[in-house]
Amino acid sequence: MNSIVLLFVLLKSLIHYPQLVGDSWDEATRFRMEVRAKQLEWERIQQELEAEQLTPKQNNGANEEEARNGDANEDAGVGNAEEDDANQEEDGNDDGNGQEDGHVAANGEDNIENVNEAANAENNDLALAVYEAGTVFDDNIGRVLMERIQWPVQELQAGCEWTQNLMDNYALYFGHILSNSFYPGLQRAIGVGSAFEGWSPREQDVVYKVLIPMTPPRGHSFHLELDSAEERHVRNFRVRVQLECTCTKEQQAESMLCFLHHPEEELRSNQDPSLLDTLCTDSYLDVQKTARWFYQLVRAIWPALPQSHNWHLKLLPSTRSCQFQVTNGRESFRIEMLFGVRRGDSDIFVSSQPREAHTQSTAWPETYAVAEAKFFKHIAKQAPRDSLHLKCLQFFTRLLLGFTFSTYAMKTIVMHMLNVGPVSQWRRRHFLNRLLDISRCLRVSVLVKRVNHFIVGNQRLPHYIHLPPDIQAAPPYNLFHQLAEEPAAHTQATYECRILLKRFKRILLGEQ
Repeated sequence: MNSIVLLFVLLKSLIHYPQLVGDSWDEATRFRMEVRAKQLEWERIQQELEAEQLTPKQNNGANEEEARNGDANEDAGVGNAEEDDANQEEDGNDDGNGQEDGHVAANGEDNIENVNEAANAENNDLALAVYEAGTVFDDNIGRVLMERIQWPVQELQAGCEWTQNLMDNYALYFGHILSNSFYPGLQRAIGVGSAFEGWSPREQDVVYKVLIPMTPPRGHSFHLELDSAEERHVRNFRVRVQLECTCTKEQQAESMLCFLHHPEEELRSNQDPSLLDTLCTDSYLDVQKTARWFYQLVRAIWPALPQSHNWHLKLLPSTRSCQFQVTNGRESFRIEMLFGVRRGDSDIFVSSQPREAHTQSTAWPETYAVAEAKFFKHIAKQAPRDSLHLKCLQFFTRLLLGFTFSTYAMKTIVMHMLNVGPVSQWRRRHFLNRLLDISRCLRVSVLVKRVNHFIVGNQRLPHYIHLPPDIQAAPPYNLFHQLAEEPAAHTQATYECRILLKRFKRILLGEQ
């Protein structure tokens, strides 16, 4: 599925539709008029985009045949899913969606437009049901829905500020202790992950993650090498550590011997071992050895920090990061310190966080967490005070718990929507529309078996996010690649999507 088509689907859902006014109409009539105006506007925008050739046709028969084969499997699976759904759902009513889903999956490119129209009609019915359940379709709808949804109790901003303050205190001691050593230099921690982005699906297990950039010590240099031993959807790098000549007057004045040109016996007697002899395996920086070193630093420095007077530190087991919990009897924070190496001067790092079940100790997966956190921070600066974009994301990621859809995929869908439309359309008065838009995007993404990565290959990223050239030029990475490769996975995702959207409908109607 071409990324422009998916972007077009997202773009259509973000068009602003003026509300009609007129005291002579009752509320239901006004609402239906708004729905009709919305549909007409979608059709007009679609025609304009097609005229500009922004929605290209599928360009080869192989893709069409693959889509037909996948859809044939889907037709067989969705029928069974409907039976299961009727048995498992309390209301036992599938609203005809299963039959419709099977139908729209039969005609190649028309699938996207057909399912989008079906999703629009279903969303309009849902919005009308919300109205008929007693919700007035005006500025109060956001307030009513906010009260209707059970939100987790969280104070993420306070936790982020406390964590960043702790990391800054640690950084002072890191700089003092490591300044003349041959261990990596540690820069100021960067808050990453859901908590620092301002949302979290659950209140009981919030983890405050920070990424600590590492720089090579004196007499050493880091060289990132792409691990191309096998095809992977997530790229792994290795950090090769190389010794550099230090036979200069400045470094000789610091009483430093050159690891390359001084005899080994003299080096052993008069100088600490190089990084190659402490945290490396076969000339490559070892994640597990680095994690153990981090644990030693955190434990040794803790008593000197002001937080140690009122808080208790408990180290938690981890082989690729440093995790700990701090408590004071009333509050508790769980913190994970990741470490990584920046790719040039970009916002992309290779980090210690694993992306696969069994990641080698010398493998450093590429991470986009810093770039994504930077995007959310920029959106927060632009957003109006009553913007609910984070509440929308929090609502759907919490709704996904127990399903096979990843939180990251839902976060990616919301990031795409935030990137192609004005942030002003995420205010409280737009809350219902944005929730419906997100549900529509999820349904279409499952149908076409594609969600493009927000960073990799995205040609519409804001200018303030800096990428290496290979990331900018890379083909879009599909987060739903498994759905495209495994028919059984797509059938399961189609079934779960329908169950999830029914749960979504019950919540909006106050039937939790």
